[in-house]
Amino acid sequence: MNTYSYLGDVPVVSDPSPTAGPITSDDRVVPLADLFRLLGDPTRLRIVLACVEQKRAVGAIAELLGLSASLVSHHLRLLRAARIVRAERQGKQVFYVAADRHISGMLGELLEHIAEPQADAADIE
Repeated sequence: MNTYSYLGDVPVVSDPSPTAGPITSDDRVVPLADLFRLLGDPTRLRIVLACVEQKRAVGAIAELLGLSASLVSHHLRLLRAARIVRAERQGKQVFYVAADRHISGMLGELLEHIAEPQADAADIE
């Protein structure tokens, strides 16, 4: 289980599990890089953001984003395999939603980060 400590206002993640290995080890970095690669595609990122707001069916996502349902389905398959979104069946309909609070929290934090004013190089010491 991850624990958090703080360095100034910045949370620092530490994992007390002795089997986890260093945070910079390949077995931890490679899956993280794969996650960022998937989210680095603007279409997939828009799909995930739509699923963070509320549960949505493929057709609703396609209409919202102006994409074909087949393209949305293709991206959702990749996002489900990476556990970024999950499917919930309600009757004959399948709805997609962010997989868990980690995904929605991470995206929320990143959106806040890009909304912050940039620091000038002169501000960095």
